[in-house]
Amino acid sequence: MASVSHYFLLVLVFLDSHAAQPSCLPGCTCSEESFGRTLQCMSISLGTIPRNLPEEFKQVRIENSPLFELPQGSFINMSTLEYLWLNFNNVTVIHLGALEHLSELKELRLEGNKLRSVPWTAFRATPLLRVLDLKHNRIDVLPELALQFLVNLTYLDLSSNRLTVVSKSVFLNWPAYQKRWQPGCGAEILSSMVLALHNNPWLCDCRLRGLIQFVKSIRLPVILVNPYLLCRGPLSKAGHLFHETELSICMKPQISTSSANVSIQIGQNVTLRCLAKASPSPTISWTYPLSTWREFDVLTSSPAEDAALSELVIPAAHLIDRGNYTCVASNSIGRSTLVISLHVQPIQTLPAPHSLFSPSEGNAYVDLRVVQQTVRGILLEWFAVDVTPEKWFTLYIASDEALRKEVVHMGPGINTYAVDDLLPGTKYEACLSLGGQPPRQGRCVVFVTGRDHSGLEGRERLLHTTVILCIVLLAVPVGAYVWAAQAPCSCREWGLPLCAHRKRAPRCPLAIPQHMDRSYTDNTAVCEEGLEHRDAEGEGDSWIRFRCATMGTPWTLINVILYVYI
Repeated sequence: MASVSHYFLLVLVFLDSHAAQPSCLPGCTCSEESFGRTLQCMSISLGTIPRNLPEEFKQVRIENSPLFELPQGSFINMSTLEYLWLNFNNVTVIHLGALEHLSELKELRLEGNKLRSVPWTAFRATPLLRVLDLKHNRIDVLPELALQFLVNLTYLDLSSNRLTVVSKSVFLNWPAYQKRWQPGCGAEILSSMVLALHNNPWLCDCRLRGLIQFVKSIRLPVILVNPYLLCRGPLSKAGHLFHETELSICMKPQISTSSANVSIQIGQNVTLRCLAKASPSPTISWTYPLSTWREFDVLTSSPAEDAALSELVIPAAHLIDRGNYTCVASNSIGRSTLVISLHVQPIQTLPAPHSLFSPSEGNAYVDLRVVQQTVRGILLEWFAVDVTPEKWFTLYIASDEALRKEVVHMGPGINTYAVDDLLPGTKYEACLSLGGQPPRQGRCVVFVTGRDHSGLEGRERLLHTTVILCIVLLAVPVGAYVWAAQAPCSCREWGLPLCAHRKRAPRCPLAIPQHMDRSYTDNTAVCEEGLEHRDAEGEGDSWIRFRCATMGTPWTLINVILYVYI
């Protein structure tokens, strides 16, 4: 009888203890390990950390789930958790307070996630953390004090990330590394320092000099998981081992040129050269007063390591091109500038007998462009230099239609003109001249309007705006093709009547001045584009609408090749 009672008591104790065990999450498994109770959730649709996990778990392992982020307070009920494995999920963001209440955490593994950065100050809440596994993420930067709160960390894996440049101070500030210099530190603590940095795209320029020196000097108690670290760039260092690489110290660019004062005759080609030496290698750009209006080719080469040569090519220089050209060389250390002065001398010649052009007009520069679409037309804008203030302009407008011919005279100070009521599927040519003279070469633009919507019968239409020789941001009804006419136009042969009634301001007010300020050199433009549908008088048209707000000067334009499907 006593034996039966004893057996009955054992059964009751077993049932009572079993009933006390909390149930597992659906799809997960719970088990008892030597270090405590474990929760494993493998390949289940778990988007967030469950909030109702019991405190008694010592290890939580969630892998191959769509887990996206670790928000603040994710482990508020798990103060006894020691091992947290969140490998091969989609963790992209760790919030600053995500690790709060994990004061007993010893191991954190986040392998195979999508982390680009880590909130290193969050490790204030995990003073006992010894293992941090971050391999196979997208981390591309390490702050110098990243490890300062990981006072007991002895294993750090940053392999297979996107690190290019890291300061050696990151590891010199590693508390476990600093302990080696303290008297009385045991070998047991120091021998456990393990560091993994391989399979990163290291950029071996002067900025990595300190880390390479640190890697070369590593000895016990620090152990590299893979000591054969490779340079990924620059090209001259690609494939080299850290132990084989010697790097120079960093320095800001030093610029030189063969001639800081260049003089040429009008119409001649000229190339301005700028040589910059720096470590890391510099990038070079050019600035000059009319850079947004007149763009020139820039050729860049590397004559030697840590050096760059930039050549600005100016073809057929005009008087407008004279002035100061600034070469700007910059790298991560600093920037330097060099000014090259270009002097363009006019050719002093008398006009030939019966010539239509005066010497003053021969030195003038006029550039005509299409800059904006109006309601049913376009907006023309021109830029003139070395033109007398009282000089009038004559605008010639012609089309394929014999009746569409106009001559418009513009008074001094006017530099825009709106052309309205354009016909669909028609080629137009606009030319500008000084006074009443026929236009000269390079002072014409040609554009073609798209077809009417009804003629396309609902088919997909391609609006194509093409730019050649600095034509800018253009859209006309339905579709347009624009280019600059470089051959002498035939305007001089047009016997066109005067259409003074066409001279009027554009329907849409412009955020640009209507005169030229030659002293202003800062050019800034902001453009928007949008699609607008209009139906007027039974006709369905699709329009591309561009709005450009130009600040400072009306000559700020944008060179584009634009394809828009409607």
